[in-house]
Amino acid sequence: MTGPFGAKSTTDDVLEGVNLAGKRILVTGASAGLGVETARTLAAHGAQVVGAARNLDKARTATEAVRAGAANGGGLELVELDLANLASVRACADALLADGRGFDLVIANAGVMACPKSQTADGFETQFGTNHLGHFVLINRISSLFKPGSRLVNLSSSGHRFSDVDLEDPNFDHTPYEEFVAYGRSKTANILFAVEFDRRHKARGVRATAVHPGGIQTELGRYMAPETLQQLLDGVNASQAAGDQPAFEWKTVPQGAATSVWAGLVAPAEAVGGRYCEDCHVAEIVDTDDLVRAGVRPYALDADNARALWAKSEELVGEAF
Repeated sequence: MTGPFGAKSTTDDVLEGVNLAGKRILVTGASAGLGVETARTLAAHGAQVVGAARNLDKARTATEAVRAGAANGGGLELVELDLANLASVRACADALLADGRGFDLVIANAGVMACPKSQTADGFETQFGTNHLGHFVLINRISSLFKPGSRLVNLSSSGHRFSDVDLEDPNFDHTPYEEFVAYGRSKTANILFAVEFDRRHKARGVRATAVHPGGIQTELGRYMAPETLQQLLDGVNASQAAGDQPAFEWKTVPQGAATSVWAGLVAPAEAVGGRYCEDCHVAEIVDTDDLVRAGVRPYALDADNARALWAKSEELVGEAF
């Protein structure tokens, strides 16, 4: 599916003329980068935004412009959420359930990328534990708050092409740790989680999708050495040149957040449900081994793979949904 928007569209382009008054939207990672921009444009168009962040002091400072720019009844409230600590995740979910107000959209935006080998508070490899398992528990625990007609948008990445999930060794106990392999596993998991969540909830009018925001220079890349980043870009550009495609260009933050907003509020639900989107359109399935920037690998949309990941995730967190 394609439409009037593309790689250079911004959040304000996507929401031009859209009134979100009365909508309640949860955005994780609302203390920097894409999370702040997503919250800003939603509140500016009238939505009541719940921003989740690990460091509330940082989030309050980072979102001052969000509150200042809120319009048409829009606003922002902040809740504490540390996705690398399931006690914090469950406490956040419990507070949202106790509040009882439903959501029209949940954007699972927060994440980490290419960090050194480490573990979450619960002993999971940090990228898989934070990017996938933290969101897996949060979203499933609050699934009753998804209103009919609502959507879940999981932020994934073209980095999912670095690796499929490894359900036999999710914590690299027996596999040599590589930062981008771990990142790839977690981003594939984000897509597979959306696929299975969509299958389980679409009968009641709730849909889920995953998106690639594009390459944006945000805090997400804080663990990457400049030479590592340049090596990655050189590989992408070599692949682009071989396919007679233009060289890589960074997106601005408003351009990067546009696909999340488009998939969550503008695109037809039936078109994006259970799919992977990029540059404000549904991506094609591409089964290649190079670093081609466009498209989604088949394993990331495989229904059996998605069900297996769900079962493994339940086993890991000790909770069935």
